[in-house]
Amino acid sequence: MTDEQPSNQLQDQLRRLQQMQAQLQMLSQQRQQIELQLKETNEAIEELEKATEKTPIYKSAGSLLIKTKGKKDVLEDLKQSKESLELRKTTFTKQEGREREKFNELQSKVQNALSLNGSEN
Repeated sequence: MTDEQPSNQLQDQLRRLQQMQAQLQMLSQQRQQIELQLKETNEAIEELEKATEKTPIYKSAGSLLIKTKGKKDVLEDLKQSKESLELRKTTFTKQEGREREKFNELQSKVQNALSLNGSEN
């Protein structure tokens, strides 16, 4: 009966390890999506800054393109969006780092338990 308890504990740790790995992948994908949006926003800001006041500027609203009143308002919206994306990226990066530390710690425990179980047999 004592032999079953460590193996049950080990199985539980392995399940947690798999869950943490899936969560890490999800966080990484979300961070990458935010980075892509940030890159697109930066490119839009750069192009908009090159435009003159007389250049017609259109803004996407669902499946429509709507002519905007001017460059200034759109540029301001893009800069606010950029700030928000940068904050989200920082948050995801920190969260991903914390989760990776927990994952590595648990992975080390599982590897040690597996090597101990292997040496007992």
